[in-house]
Amino acid sequence: MDVPPLIGVSTYLEDEVSWGVWTMPAALLPAGYPGLVQAAGGLAALLPPDAPERAATAVARLDGLVIAGGPDVEPVRYGAERDPRTGPPARARDAWELALIDAALALGTPLLGICRGMQLLNVALGGTLVQHLDGHTGATGVFGSHLVKPVPGSRYAAVVPEESAVPAYHHQCVADLGRGLAVSAQADDGTVEAIEPAGEQWVLGVQWHPEMGEDTRVMRGLVEAAAAWGGRRTG
Repeated sequence: MDVPPLIGVSTYLEDEVSWGVWTMPAALLPAGYPGLVQAAGGLAALLPPDAPERAATAVARLDGLVIAGGPDVEPVRYGAERDPRTGPPARARDAWELALIDAALALGTPLLGICRGMQLLNVALGGTLVQHLDGHTGATGVFGSHLVKPVPGSRYAAVVPEESAVPAYHHQCVADLGRGLAVSAQADDGTVEAIEPAGEQWVLGVQWHPEMGEDTRVMRGLVEAAAAWGGRRTG
């Protein structure tokens, strides 16, 4: 790739963050996300929450999009009542990231959803979520690891063809699949670990956190698709 594709990554917006002598609101993202984009050959651009109506303009300037992990999706987004174990809502982030996903799907932009990002992709297409499950984290604040098995013939299997151990930290997962989505990987306990739609557009959601591991193949798949997509747009 002569010119690295520009990959937008959604971020957190926190009310109170401390660094040096300062404590103030901040847009932030764990460094593993841009680091993984860079390791896979892309150029990372961080996307703080913004007005949803500006999402299409933002996505139109990108070659690829990553919806990062983070807080639980508000259950009202998929027509459910809140389970007591579901975390507090992040309404501005939900609205912004759903608008980003809608824009990427409409424009044909390559898209990767990570953990919360996969769940939002499912919700954006009318799917629902399991609000709590056990066994997919380590200790509090510590990533666990479990095996993920690809579905033969899927987009995910094309980039990671073998069963592999992945870093994971989640207590929610896909329940009913959204429109046009298929399962492309599962855990040993049957938990849906990756989803993707049919068609030519490169779109993939993974339940685990590739930015916390050494395997760059999932992100490299996005970056390579983004390079081809960017070339088509500008060629």
